[in-house]
Amino acid sequence: MRWFKHWGKTSFVLLFMIVAASCGTANPELVSEKTTEPCMAEIDWLDFLMINNIKYYQNYDGTKAVTAEQIGGKVGEVSYMLSEHACTDHVAKNGDAAFLPIGTDVYALKGYKSEFRVVADNKIYEVNENPNAATMGDLMDIEGKVEKVSLESGQDGSPIGNFSQEASSEFISELLPLPYVGFDAVYEKTKHEAGIFLRVDLQDGTSFRMVYYPKANGFTAGAFGTEKLKVLVTSQREQIKSAAGL
Repeated sequence: MRWFKHWGKTSFVLLFMIVAASCGTANPELVSEKTTEPCMAEIDWLDFLMINNIKYYQNYDGTKAVTAEQIGGKVGEVSYMLSEHACTDHVAKNGDAAFLPIGTDVYALKGYKSEFRVVADNKIYEVNENPNAATMGDLMDIEGKVEKVSLESGQDGSPIGNFSQEASSEFISELLPLPYVGFDAVYEKTKHEAGIFLRVDLQDGTSFRMVYYPKANGFTAGAFGTEKLKVLVTSQREQIKSAAGL
């Protein structure tokens, strides 16, 4: 489990800061039972959970509280809360959550496959890693659900402008068939490159961020793009920035 990653899809980083010594045990969830020496690391968790071998992060900046009508069937339950219990050597497993208490139910979100989005504590959690996904379309259940694609500032995430409707449609058509290789494979090629911040707005009013790295032609969501997709993103970026006077 990689502990420090570039962030892009808000959802998609587990960040920590060590301000003291690390754990003295390889099984941090058993510290209180097995030893009198607690974990001395101070960890800044991001809000994630893992169910059915899929890791999700809370999409806090592109969604809102879920209503009762949107909640589908139960797909899992939290069995371990990492905050104040786990240490830096903890390996995520099914039932883990950063902040959700033990016993919290995890539900499907109506309108989406549970492999893409689930609900817990009335919050939407969005896929970050799925070992069963073969393509970006398998990873993201967004085909036929996209309203637009837009460009955001890499400085503060503020909106700059929108792709044309034709470019938005073409972007999604090119994106979804891409082979899913996972974040780590892309990160190895992009870790020294500045990214282009994109937001995908869905028809239900929710959205999510993607980061694209043109030199590596990679998306931190876990795929490498085609040459056509590279030209599309970079040309739309130039047009949008020019129109905005940037």
